[in-house]
Amino acid sequence: MERTGPTVRFSGLLAAATAAVLAAGALVATAPAAGAADVDLTRNGGFESGLDGWSCTAASGAVVSTPVHGGTKALKATPAGSDNAKCSQTITVKPNSSYTLSAWVQGSYVYLGASGTGTTDVSTWTQSSGAWKQLTTTFRTGPSTTSVSVYTHGWYGTPAHYVDDLTLVGPGGDPVVIPAVPAGLKTTAITSSSVALSWNAVSGASGYNVYRGGTKVATATGPSATVTGLTPSTAYSFQVSATNAAGESAKSAAITATTTAGGGGGGDTKLPARALVGYLHSSFANGSGYTRMADVPDSWDVINLAFGEPTSVTSGDIRFSLCPVAECPNVESEAEFKAAIKAKQAAGKKVLISIGGQNGQVQLGSTAARDAFVTSVSKIIDTYGLDGLDIDFEGHSLSLNTGDTDFRNPTSPVIVNLISAVKSLKAKYGSDFVLTMAPETFFVQLGYQFYGSGPWGGQDPRAGAYLPVIHALRDDLTLLHVQDYNSGPIMGLDNQYHTMGGADFHIAMTDMLLAGFPVAGDTTKVFPGLRPDQVAIGLPASTQAGNGHTTPAEVNKALNCLIKKTDCGSYQTHGTWSDLRGLMTWSINWDRFNNWEFSKNFDAYFGN
Repeated sequence: MERTGPTVRFSGLLAAATAAVLAAGALVATAPAAGAADVDLTRNGGFESGLDGWSCTAASGAVVSTPVHGGTKALKATPAGSDNAKCSQTITVKPNSSYTLSAWVQGSYVYLGASGTGTTDVSTWTQSSGAWKQLTTTFRTGPSTTSVSVYTHGWYGTPAHYVDDLTLVGPGGDPVVIPAVPAGLKTTAITSSSVALSWNAVSGASGYNVYRGGTKVATATGPSATVTGLTPSTAYSFQVSATNAAGESAKSAAITATTTAGGGGGGDTKLPARALVGYLHSSFANGSGYTRMADVPDSWDVINLAFGEPTSVTSGDIRFSLCPVAECPNVESEAEFKAAIKAKQAAGKKVLISIGGQNGQVQLGSTAARDAFVTSVSKIIDTYGLDGLDIDFEGHSLSLNTGDTDFRNPTSPVIVNLISAVKSLKAKYGSDFVLTMAPETFFVQLGYQFYGSGPWGGQDPRAGAYLPVIHALRDDLTLLHVQDYNSGPIMGLDNQYHTMGGADFHIAMTDMLLAGFPVAGDTTKVFPGLRPDQVAIGLPASTQAGNGHTTPAEVNKALNCLIKKTDCGSYQTHGTWSDLRGLMTWSINWDRFNNWEFSKNFDAYFGN
């Protein structure tokens, strides 16, 4: 959140791989004629059945209808960061046999290859292909080879490429047998909205289907998965089956898991079913002018006092005071401010202290800073009789140390100490303590592509850095309202980039929070979705408040799509999120400056 006008602070990620020196020479090998008994062994090599039979990394798998080489579909794969957009398929072959691998491609630096041949693995590539071009290579299998992996991929930082009519011609291997039924199904983690499962790997399986109550709800390439979007304190039945090219096994024996009760998400905190959250410039003034607490309209259900700031970046010692008279001539007295807070609370409103903002960098890098944070924030809450805490850490407050790669088990001190500090505050104030967070998209949804410095280093260590905090505190979290503004383009679950300012951005970003997503494309590390009542959409109240202002008509389209699954445009949500909590805005002051357009639209939409 900003004290002044909009400033874009979206950092670009560094390339995650070192450029390779590409050897010159012939790119296409001349293939021998296939024998009479040879057949094409690929499954869905023309992508006419979508990605059936193919396993693609997170940034790639999309099937398009144009351009195509043959038929009506082709693969579109988009490298991103450390992901080279690899799509692969495992194919049964015969030992000591010759095979010809071929595909038509369009784009720059497109690779075609085979691995696990038992002899010499092969690949070929094209440097630049403005039109469709055929890549071909050959290999011979080893004396004990019964399967190979064929693949295509692009190169880091290059645009999307296209692949069509991929074939592997040679003698067919032994018939593929439907895999056995998976055994050992068990739960590995349970939250109020998700259940993590694992089971024993099945020989010959290329994938697995997960069932909840007899309905398929997830797929996995390995022996684990996380089912999200569940209801607190509810029992669910789960089964799993194994799949390969021959078909699907029977379902495993069922197990039952009951989600936890959760906390803070509108039960004990008594928020209305639809809540309007706003930030009140209490400690400073800017072009929007100062608004007294008593003058905040009844439309606002949660009022976040902006801001509590540290005495130094690393001290953890948070201070808050009202705007000085010299800066805010109409500021109320401390006594009037406290009385107005009590009046708002008597009317059912929640008043929180928001820590951080654009200028308030907070790095809890030591246990001393952690303890100072707990002590000083408690003093502010007690002094003003507040209902809880809003965490608005921005800039360089949160980052992940090199090697901290699992959001479920963070090791970076600034992350671990923040989680510990908030848990201490929650324990001190009990179930009525309201906890909200307002991260930027860079720290949350960008984690779908990038997490920390990445497997090879070089990425921005702040990427996705809020995810371990949200995950560890999800059962204490009242509301998450990501700032859908001052943001660069972000990839959604449709593997397309979405740009702020319209309904589409809010739909895609919010759906990610509710459906969950694999972090940095790793399907073994899935961030579970939050409950809809824990999520509000964060927007600027006016064009002056921040980049990415969204008109009321576009705001309403986003709400229609997420709550009713209408007006969705090109993006299709992964659920109908009828319990979405509401909206957040920066800020109450800027909304007043803009003749209360934002809050009036909220009231009109929800019939308040």
